[in-house]
Amino acid sequence: VQLQASGGGLVQPGGSLRLSCAVSGFGFDDYAIAWFRQAPSEERERISCINGGGGSTFYANAVKGRFTISKDNAKNTVYLEMNNLTPEDTGVYYCATTLKYSSCTIRPGRSDYWGRGTQVTVSS
Repeated sequence: VQLQASGGGLVQPGGSLRLSCAVSGFGFDDYAIAWFRQAPSEERERISCINGGGGSTFYANAVKGRFTISKDNAKNTVYLEMNNLTPEDTGVYYCATTLKYSSCTIRPGRSDYWGRGTQVTVSS
């Protein structure tokens, strides 16, 4: 089981980034995949999730209307399109799955499957 997050970088406020989470080793359509972020000195928070079928999504209030999660079944990849970024979006972004649930109802915990994070820095 592998989840590989990429696409982070340095961007100015108001800018955009697209993160990718390439997955392998399990049924891509079977399980929900979530994006988390961890700001310096803060706990990791779930910001978005897409269910196994791709028809249901979740967004935290802090990113609703600015971020869009999607999945490409042909590439086994989940994307997080981030627009109108602010310095508060700075942090390490991780993708994760429980490998148990197709829906986003249950969020992945520390004992579940996580990719290495990708750093997003929003600064002028």
